[in-house]
Amino acid sequence: MTDTAAIRATAQAWLDANQARLSAFNERIWAFAEPAWREYKSVAAYGEILREEGFDVELGSGAMPTAFCARWGDSGPVLAGFSEYDAVPGNSQQVTPYEAPREGLHPYAAGHTDPHSMLGTASLAAMLATKAAFQQHGVQARLKLFGEPAEKVCGSKPIHAAKGYFDDLDAVVCWHPWPANTVTAETHFGAYWSAVISFEAEAPERWVDKSLMPIDMSHAVARAPGALDALCLMYTTTKYTKEAMFPHSGSWTLNEFVLGDGGATSDNLAPRFSQIQYSWRASSIAIQEQIWRVLAQNARHAAAVTGCRAFVRWVTKTRVGLPNTALTELTWANLQAVGAPVYGEDAKAFGREIQKNLGLAPMDDPFIANVSRLMPPAEFEATLRHALPPWQQHLSADDYVDYSWHAPTVRLLAGRPRMRAPQGGYDYPNWAYNALGGLPAAVDPGMFVAAKTMALTYVDLATRPETLAAAQAEFRERTGGGIGGTQWVGPLLPADFDPPTDLRWPEYVRTERGEEWCIPTARNGHGGGEAL
Repeated sequence: MTDTAAIRATAQAWLDANQARLSAFNERIWAFAEPAWREYKSVAAYGEILREEGFDVELGSGAMPTAFCARWGDSGPVLAGFSEYDAVPGNSQQVTPYEAPREGLHPYAAGHTDPHSMLGTASLAAMLATKAAFQQHGVQARLKLFGEPAEKVCGSKPIHAAKGYFDDLDAVVCWHPWPANTVTAETHFGAYWSAVISFEAEAPERWVDKSLMPIDMSHAVARAPGALDALCLMYTTTKYTKEAMFPHSGSWTLNEFVLGDGGATSDNLAPRFSQIQYSWRASSIAIQEQIWRVLAQNARHAAAVTGCRAFVRWVTKTRVGLPNTALTELTWANLQAVGAPVYGEDAKAFGREIQKNLGLAPMDDPFIANVSRLMPPAEFEATLRHALPPWQQHLSADDYVDYSWHAPTVRLLAGRPRMRAPQGGYDYPNWAYNALGGLPAAVDPGMFVAAKTMALTYVDLATRPETLAAAQAEFRERTGGGIGGTQWVGPLLPADFDPPTDLRWPEYVRTERGEEWCIPTARNGHGGGEAL
């Protein structure tokens, strides 16, 4: 007879015994601060520790160099989770209670925000503890931990899904650092789509008829508008047409970023190539499609006006989240068994120093109350629904949602400190949030609450068959029969999708000047020169 209580205790004891080791691993990933699609050191570190712990590790899964799929076990239900480890450009920060970008790099290099270093480490810790407990007690189960790069552009999970990596999963347990300790109930995240629009001035010499000039005056001939003008026209046209994409309800968003074109020293030549990335979030796939129709038309228009050709390179397309009440209730019970994070004096003292350096009166407890208590899923659901119209079933976006269409999926939320405001409307600067994310005293409590809760849930799913059966029955009901059912939504990317890892994403580079950010390290500050 399976002794579930003993197996749960073994998993928890393993986490307690390995806490210092895993805390150090988290610090290591945080210090790498590698951005989307360029997490080379981070993925190597994950591969190393997983192999040491007996997992079979496939690096470069899904044709993504910084992704992985780690497997353990040869029979039983397939229980999965994932680690993320990408950082965000423009958020460089040291673990100091004052603003201090990392030394030796451009001040707008990458840094961890959520932080994904914490997210990934807790998922790793839960998987390693579960494996240790299963191995010791002879539990028959298969474990899969995915390494999911580029979460900030929701990049890898839709690709893993499209290429079949999720096809054999029986249940998925995932989490996210949050200013609360709870489990997501009915309202899950929405869809995120992203595409890079490229413009090419293929033949700028054909823009005007030079024979109209009395003599050969090449440098006086009207310059072709070129790819930069196409990009600017795309940007402006999209700003004008944003009002007409979809009514301003449903909390949808559209953002853009220009990818550098490397043409800065070509002087009076027509810019030949430009790229702009658009990313949009909405509560349904139909709204996403409507926004894309406008973007595509704008790109064709901008290209036609400037004598260019337009291209699209898809970065990602996610679905929307599918809830699973059975898994929510199981995970909530385990979160209650573990308890809320407890933040010690070291973390609070650091928070007070932040307040003091910002000219605020230090507080006895500088963190918001919600990070130190448990919030029932129904209460959390009510806070999410408060600002949403009744018809809207999803909000914001996150690519964990792609797992939820292949197996019952639960999303745990566990505390990471957020500073308490001295009065309503006050916002702390981003550096303060990022600095806390690298402080073990601040992130370890929530990180190990998450790891313990997830490990307990894995144990229950493997040793109490009724829990997995209930989750899978609900999955079949919500999808109209499971994978391929009448209400099921398949991957939105094709199986032969070419991951966009070759695009000009921000990254660290090594040149004759040494290792630096893709924006060269300036001699003074950010290198912008004199203030205007």
